[in-house]
Amino acid sequence: MDPAVFPALNAVLNSCAGVLLIVGVVLIHRGRERAHKNAMLAAFGCSILFLASYLWFHFHYRIRVEYAGPDWGRTPYLVMLLAHTVLAAVVPFLAMRTIWLGLRDRRPAHRRLARITFPIWLFVSVTGVLIYFVLYQWTGSGAAALHELRLAAGAAE
Repeated sequence: MDPAVFPALNAVLNSCAGVLLIVGVVLIHRGRERAHKNAMLAAFGCSILFLASYLWFHFHYRIRVEYAGPDWGRTPYLVMLLAHTVLAAVVPFLAMRTIWLGLRDRRPAHRRLARITFPIWLFVSVTGVLIYFVLYQWTGSGAAALHELRLAAGAAE
């Protein structure tokens, strides 16, 4: 498999998680509890797949992509990256606890924590996709790293 597909795959998995989170919230507001549960578990599954893919890619290829866009965009990008990274480290714990409370039918505690978990998890999903676009679509930041990966993958074959 071309290692250069991983950034886009990870963005798709983040997008799916974000969409499923929104769908899940809409469903619970409409009283569709079973569908809500399924959507939220699917969002968690997408997030797990994302994390596995992201970690495998970065540990296997040891890629580091630095921002190479216009100077005016560096500070906003770095602020977004910092917020994304800090909150991404918290999301798995929040999500697991929120899901556990829901599965145990501890509704008041589930609702309280879900009101905190949902916006943070959605923020992490959305900013993950934005980071992908900044690095791989809107600036040339990822181009050199992906080119080197393709060359290395071709040499290994």
